[in-house]
Amino acid sequence: MNEKRKMYRLHFPSASLLIPPLETALANFSSGPEGGVVQPLRTVVPVEKYNGFLGVMPAYSAVDDALTTKLVTFYENMKDTSVPSHQATVFLFDPRNGTLKAVIDGTVITAKRTAAVSAIATKFLKPAVADVLCILGAGVQAHSHYEIFTELFSFKEVKIWNRSREKAETFAQSVKGPAQVCSSAQEAVTGADVIITVTMATTPILFGSWVKSGAHINAVGASRPDWRELDDDVMRNSVLYVDSREAALTESGDVILSGAEIFAELGEVVKGTKPALSEKTTVFKSLGMAIEDTVAAKLVFDSWSSSN
Repeated sequence: MNEKRKMYRLHFPSASLLIPPLETALANFSSGPEGGVVQPLRTVVPVEKYNGFLGVMPAYSAVDDALTTKLVTFYENMKDTSVPSHQATVFLFDPRNGTLKAVIDGTVITAKRTAAVSAIATKFLKPAVADVLCILGAGVQAHSHYEIFTELFSFKEVKIWNRSREKAETFAQSVKGPAQVCSSAQEAVTGADVIITVTMATTPILFGSWVKSGAHINAVGASRPDWRELDDDVMRNSVLYVDSREAALTESGDVILSGAEIFAELGEVVKGTKPALSEKTTVFKSLGMAIEDTVAAKLVFDSWSSSN
């Protein structure tokens, strides 16, 4: 008789709990083979008829003894706004024998781990005085970034912009802290010390002439080689950090099309082998890595296991 599989609602711990294991995973990834992280580039299957993509993201961490793969779909210019642009499922396996241990909703994991990695980058790269936070976008990632950034950092002002002002206002009303809705991206960016771009833009929505000298930018959207969020001015006149050099040079339109030089991986900064040049204008280009999903999925599963 086949074993009956049960479905449970898994509670996701606070995203801030992800930061220590994610810092370790980033450092291990940037250590090469000795770090024990095996993570090929994601495989992306285009669904051209519907302007969509299916991504497959496997990873193994020897340190965590964790094996996962994530299946993620992302669709641009969706007419049905009730359906998320990104949907994901994470499969967690027992690395000892390949048994499937859990199937976990990956949408929350993707949102939380992405925001946590941006927070790690910001911890190292933000200017010494960072009073104003700007978020361009008002979707799932905007919410997850707002939550962890207002938990970990002390901003005096948070400015929000989205192409749809209605969505920006809905976002501002839904969060527990302050959020000022701006009429334009330029208004939101002007004077900001930390900027987060979490949009579905395919052409630049952030321009260098707007950016305060010494600001830190977390560029999270534009995950395809022909998509952009940041213009050439931003990319070429900032110190560029990435999660993965290989991925950035293959998948990031902001990096590829601007020809910007990558200074370091974030894991190298965590390890201390590359400096965090927080006195300069910095960009962290986040594409998201499978090892981040692995760490997050294991945290969720272990948290559930300990309470059952």
